[in-house]
Amino acid sequence: MNRRGIINRKPVVIPFSSRLREGRALAQDVWSIFNAANLPPDCLNLGQGYMNFAPPKWITAAAEDALNTVGPNHYSHPKGRPRLRNAIKQFYGPQLNRDLDVESEILVTSGANEGQYSVFTAFLEHGDEVIMFEPFFDQYLPSVTFNGGKPVYIPLHPPSHDIPKPTSNDWTIDFEELRAAITPRTKMIIVNTPHNPVGKVFTRAELEKIAALAEEFNLLVMSDEVYDCLVFDNKEHVRIATLPGMWERTVTVGSAGKSFAATGWRVGWLIGPASIITPTLAASTRIIFCTNSPLQEAAAAGLEQAPLRRFFETQLKEYQERRDVFVNAFDRLGVTYTLPEGTYFVLMDSSSVKFPDDYPFPKSVLGRGRDFRACWFIAMEIGVSSIPVSEFYCEEHVSIGENYIRFSFCKDLDTLRAAGERLQNLKKYLV
Repeated sequence: MNRRGIINRKPVVIPFSSRLREGRALAQDVWSIFNAANLPPDCLNLGQGYMNFAPPKWITAAAEDALNTVGPNHYSHPKGRPRLRNAIKQFYGPQLNRDLDVESEILVTSGANEGQYSVFTAFLEHGDEVIMFEPFFDQYLPSVTFNGGKPVYIPLHPPSHDIPKPTSNDWTIDFEELRAAITPRTKMIIVNTPHNPVGKVFTRAELEKIAALAEEFNLLVMSDEVYDCLVFDNKEHVRIATLPGMWERTVTVGSAGKSFAATGWRVGWLIGPASIITPTLAASTRIIFCTNSPLQEAAAAGLEQAPLRRFFETQLKEYQERRDVFVNAFDRLGVTYTLPEGTYFVLMDSSSVKFPDDYPFPKSVLGRGRDFRACWFIAMEIGVSSIPVSEFYCEEHVSIGENYIRFSFCKDLDTLRAAGERLQNLKKYLV
């Protein structure tokens, strides 16, 4: 007790869960480092994968209609609103070669990410192993570890340097390496096609080999297909759930945000057999109870009207034009990049970018992969932001990713052309 009669107390420090450390959740994340607040005011943001244009007016009109109706302003069934589940059935059923049951084989989720998290909650026991291909979508890691799982990393091997014009198909899987990684504790494998950030569209042959391993070792397959509407150059998007024997062990993940330029709506969905959807529903119900109701109605309108309006066909042409306009800047610059066959991301090889050793980098990018410094230097000196790809690797494999930086081309053409012109100023820093 001090002279004023107040008891001296020690600071209260309640230990936090170790899962935060294991899932890299406590480390300053790449999005915090390369956000608008830390970058020059006029920097063109091609780092984060959000659009700088609105969803189609006929979809936002459906959202307004829903907001002005009583029902959609209240709780929806945890499975999802009937209209959206029926729209998913009609749109995806033919692609999956199934007459989907809207009551037991479709689950609407609060964005694709929450749906995936719910699958992990429903199926992972402590110590179960989950195979993910690197580079991986960064939310996979904490979602797995928060649910007691152990991530197992299989790198996609980058293109050989003697390939003058590599495409995303040149990022390859070593299937012997994949087989060797499977143990008695392996429970699940995550397949992301089209792949963020590589832009790889997994071939039918690759998926057949993954499917064979999943059957042999009785693995659950999470097929993250949120970019399924963005597959270029007449490439085939194969849904692994349609391969022989795979429906019963596959959950397919979709996203209204990616499909309709509405990433902030947080509406996604899972499609799979009742044996996967039912336990996942039990988990999702306790995590969020239900998903945003009025925007489910808008997403339903999007899927319902898309075929008649030829929306996805038109959108695909627009994105392919954006891709081609943007990579033309790399061609003029003379740097190596991976031409993406899907998604709205392109990887540039930044190993030829030379920056001064004494450049005033902030502490947040020091001690990390070289790509963090390359991204920071380009943002500060050239005025175009990107994302370092080593963030999407485990610590042991950082060296694979640190040559690459990711640009997003889900922007309007004027922005992409302006970014392309700015990038020409990199020439004086190339070796």
